[in-house]
Amino acid sequence: MTRSLSALADRAASLIDQPSRAVLGITGPPGAGKSTVAEELMARLRDRLGPDVVGHLPMDGFHLADVTLERLGRRDRKGAPDTFDVDGYVATLQRLHDEPDRTLFAPGFEREVEQPIAAAITIPPSARLVVTEGNYLLLSDGGWERVRPLLAEAWYVDAEPGVRRERLVRRHVQFGKSPVAASAWVERVDEPNAGLVATTRRTADLVLDG
Repeated sequence: MTRSLSALADRAASLIDQPSRAVLGITGPPGAGKSTVAEELMARLRDRLGPDVVGHLPMDGFHLADVTLERLGRRDRKGAPDTFDVDGYVATLQRLHDEPDRTLFAPGFEREVEQPIAAAITIPPSARLVVTEGNYLLLSDGGWERVRPLLAEAWYVDAEPGVRRERLVRRHVQFGKSPVAASAWVERVDEPNAGLVATTRRTADLVLDG
């Protein structure tokens, strides 16, 4: 369903009313528009609440490095659930709750080189709400089942399959693949992942149009 940005910001801001730090998860299939929703929501919240009250922890920073994926034989399906450091991601989410008075450093993901970058993200103690986004926040196995209990709410962003695929092809071309290789990657890797993520849609607290 479609929700106005103002209404979404109201709902997210209400999570700060609880005594402890709140983590809002934004999930959905590849290309659905999770990052756009997260960025627009955070911009609205920071205007309303102040720039240091809202933190951002994308799941993409927990991609395994290509050298590790090569060693594990998973490089050709980068982006699948087992190509992420799920233990590191869960531990970082737990630290957001357990160590609210400490500055948290977390890895980010550099699209230009398609690699994680250590300590690229800083979340200060002043961040009362942290927005985390990624494909697999609501998966029920593979270690991902530990994520949902650490989220105050989980929102699912959806989009028409044709729109998603077009966005994904364009993104892959932007970062170095030929159009043919980009289309092949989307069909062979991204779409199976999207099908897996779609099975989690019903468990979300809110479904949005991306």
